[in-house]
Amino acid sequence: MNPDAASTIALAAALRDHFNGVILPMWRGPGFNTALSLPYEALSAEHHRPAPVQRYRAMACARQLFVFSQAGDAAHAQVLFDSLTHTFQDTEHGGWFYSVDQHGAPLETVKDLYTHAFVVFACAEYGRRSGNRDALEIVHRTSALIQSSFAAEDDLFNAALSADFAQVTGTPIQNPLMHLTEAWLAAREATRDNAFDAALRRLAGAVARHFVHAPSGCIAELPVGAADNRLEPGHQFEWFWLVKQAGGLLDGSGLAESLARAFTFAQHHGVDQETGGVFASLEEDGRIKDPIQRIWAQTEYLRALASHHEEAVRAVLPRQIGLFQQRFLRPQGWFECKTANGEVARADMPSTTPYHLATAFDALPV
Repeated sequence: MNPDAASTIALAAALRDHFNGVILPMWRGPGFNTALSLPYEALSAEHHRPAPVQRYRAMACARQLFVFSQAGDAAHAQVLFDSLTHTFQDTEHGGWFYSVDQHGAPLETVKDLYTHAFVVFACAEYGRRSGNRDALEIVHRTSALIQSSFAAEDDLFNAALSADFAQVTGTPIQNPLMHLTEAWLAAREATRDNAFDAALRRLAGAVARHFVHAPSGCIAELPVGAADNRLEPGHQFEWFWLVKQAGGLLDGSGLAESLARAFTFAQHHGVDQETGGVFASLEEDGRIKDPIQRIWAQTEYLRALASHHEEAVRAVLPRQIGLFQQRFLRPQGWFECKTANGEVARADMPSTTPYHLATAFDALPV
C-alpha cells in the first residue's frame, strides 16, 4: 500500500470513529423525543439541547431511518420506521404529510416530492438490511404514487401538490429529482425489480433535457432558461456520485459526460483552494453567487473525490479530508454552516445532516 492510500484510510477511519462515537449517540439520546418516538429537528451545538419544537418533518425522520439502518442499529431503525409509518402517512388521500406539530398531529399537509423520495430511499435501505416486507411494500407503493400523481410533462415530476393531489403547487426543480434518482437507485438494489431501471432511464433523460447547463455541463437548480438560475457545486458532486453508482444504466442520457465537465467546473469555481471550503452556489458563468459553506456540500465533495476515475483527482482526497475535519467537525458534533472566512453561520445541528455524513464516510476508502 502506498503512503497516500494509507494516509487516506487512516483519515477516513477517524471520521467514522467520530461519527459512531459522537454523532450517532446524539440522535439516540438528546436528539430523540421518546414520547413521540421522533427525532427533534435540531440540537444546540454546546449542550445538545433540542431546539424549541415547531414541527417534525417526515423527511427528517426518513433520513434518520436511513442513518440508523446503515449503521446496523436495527432496534432504533425499527422504532423510526414505525414512527414514520404511523405518524406521517395520509390515510385519507394517500402519500405522506410534510410535517406534524409538537403533538404529532398533521401540520403541513402539502404533498412534497422531496419528502416522498426520502421515504422511498429510507425504506429501501431499511427493508434491504432488515428484510422487513412492509418497508419494501412502501418502496413500491410510494414509487407508484410518485409516477401517477407527481408526473409532469416530458418525464419530469412536479415538486409539490396540494394535500389531495388535485393541484400543482410546485413545478419541477432539480433537487427533488436528484433525490428521486437516489431513491430509485436504492430501490433497485433493495428489490431487484427492473421496473426501476426503466424509471431511472426516463428520469435521467428528462433531467438531461431540461436541467443541463450546456456551457459547463452542470445540472442547474431550475430548468435551463429560468430567471435567476444558479449552479450549486455540492449538487454537481452529488450527481457525479449518483451517476457513477448507476454504472452503465444511464449511459443513453449523456449525464455521465456532462457531469465529468460539471465536476471540473465546480471544483475550479466552487471550491476555495486554500481552505477547501465548497461554496453554496455559483452564477452560470462561474462567479460566486452565495459564498456560504454548508457542511453537506463538503461531504459531497469528499464522496465525489473518492469515486473519481482519475488518480490525480483522487490524490486530492487526503488533504481535503484533513481540511474538512479541521473546518467542519468539533468534539461535540459539527459546524453546519460557515462563512468564507471561517465564522460560524449557523450554530445548531440539524437532524438531517447525519445522512450526509453517513453517505460520504461510507464512500471513503477502508
